[in-house]
Amino acid sequence: MTPNVLKDILEEPSFGSAKQTVNNLPVAELANCLSGIDYRKRVLAFRLLEKERAIDVFEHLHPDQQADLVRDMENPEAIQLLAAMDPDDRVQLIEELPAKITKRLIAGLDAEARQSVNTLLNYPERSAGRIMSPRYIAVRSHATAGEALDIVRSSPLRDDESGMVFIIDAQRFYRGAVRLVSLVRADPNSLMESLLPEMNPAVRATDGELKAAQLLKDEDVPAVAVVDSEGRMVGAITFDDVIDLIEEEAQEAALSQAGVGDLIGRDKVWSQRLVKGPAWYAIRLRILFLVVTLIGGFLVGGVIERFEDVLESVVVAAVFIPLVMDMGGNVGTQSTTVFARGLAWNQIDTKNFLPYLLREVRIGTMMGIILGVAAGFIAYLWQGMPNQEPMIGVVVGISLFCVVTLGAILGSLLPWVMLKLGFDHAPGADPFITTIKDFVGLWIYFSLVAWLIGVAA
Repeated sequence: MTPNVLKDILEEPSFGSAKQTVNNLPVAELANCLSGIDYRKRVLAFRLLEKERAIDVFEHLHPDQQADLVRDMENPEAIQLLAAMDPDDRVQLIEELPAKITKRLIAGLDAEARQSVNTLLNYPERSAGRIMSPRYIAVRSHATAGEALDIVRSSPLRDDESGMVFIIDAQRFYRGAVRLVSLVRADPNSLMESLLPEMNPAVRATDGELKAAQLLKDEDVPAVAVVDSEGRMVGAITFDDVIDLIEEEAQEAALSQAGVGDLIGRDKVWSQRLVKGPAWYAIRLRILFLVVTLIGGFLVGGVIERFEDVLESVVVAAVFIPLVMDMGGNVGTQSTTVFARGLAWNQIDTKNFLPYLLREVRIGTMMGIILGVAAGFIAYLWQGMPNQEPMIGVVVGISLFCVVTLGAILGSLLPWVMLKLGFDHAPGADPFITTIKDFVGLWIYFSLVAWLIGVAA
C-alpha cells in the first residue's frame, strides 16, 4: 500500500473499513505509509489502531517522526504511548521534544517510569548510559544453570532483550555474561561462574555510545553490560539499540572518505533550520537571496529598455520573450535539483567536480540543440512566415540554445561554488541563476534580433 492510498482510505465518510485496513496491514508497511501522509491523518490512523498494534507501529517510526506525532496528540494518548515504550527508546523520543512538552509528559508517567527517565537523562549526551536499557536478565554467580533458565522463562523481557544472561555478585558487581544458547546447552547443575568465558567486556555508563557500538560489533554479541564507575551493573545495551548508530557511523565514514562528509553534515543542518527552525530565520535567509532576484529584475528591465527601438521595429520579437526567459530558468532548476539529490546520495564528488560539470555541459548543449531547432522551426511557421520575418526562427533557435546550455551550466556550477564558499545553496542558487540567465539570455536574444533582422539597436 502507498501513502496516497492510505490517505484516501482515511478520508472515507465511514471509518469502519479504514479501521479494518490499518489493523490488518503489516506493522512495517503501515509505519512506512504513515511516514508519508499529513500529520492530521497520521493522528487519525493511530486512533483507529488497537492499543498493542499502535505501540508496535509507533516503535517502528523514526524518533523525529515519533516526536511530530506526539506533539499533535492529546495528552493522555501521548502518555500512553510513552509509558509503553522501552526506557531507552522513551529517552530518545524525549530528547526530540520541546522542553515544555517533555515536562508535561514526564509528569504524567508513573513513579517507576519517571525514575527510569530521570536516571538515563542524568548521563551525558551520546554516552552509553543515555542509550542503555535498565531492563536485562541478571543472575547471581553462585546460581546454577537450571535456576538461571527458570529466571529466563519467567522474565517479561522480549526475545531480543534475552540473548545474554548477565552474572553479578551479591553487591551487584559485574562478573560476566553468558549467551542464552550456551546456558541451554550447559549442565543444569553447573554454577554460573563456571560458565563464564575468559573475556567479559563491559562499558562504563559515561563512555561514549560509539564505544558500546564498537564493542558489540567486535565481540559479536547480542548485548553488552553497562557498569558504573565502581563496576556495578546498571544496564545493558543491545545490538538493536545501536544498529542505527552503526549505520550512521558507517555512512559518515564513507562520506568522509569520499570527501563530502562535512558538506553533507552542513547541508543537513541547513535543511533542519529551514524546515523546522524559527520562521524568522527562514524569512531572513530567503529574502536575502530574493533581493538578488529583485535587483536582477531591474537589470533585465534595463536590457528591455536598451532594446526598446528593436521591439518597436520588430513587434513579433516580444512574443518569444517569455519563452527565452522561462526555458532557461526551468533547465537551471532541473540542474540544481539533480545536484542536490546527487549530493545527498553521495553520487557527486565535490573534490573532483570537473567530470560532473562537463557532463552537465554536454547534456545542456544537446538539450539546447534539440529545443532550439524545434522552437526555431515552430517560431518560423507561427510568426516568421505570416509577418515576413523569416529570420525570427533563427533568432529564437540560437537564443534558446544559449539559455538552455547556460541554465544547465549555472544550475550545476553555482550550488557547488556556494557550498565551497560556505553558503546554503538551497535558497541561494536559483535567484542567482535566474538573474544571470535572464540578463544574458535577453541580451543575446535582442542582439540577435538587431543583427540578423537588421534593426538598429
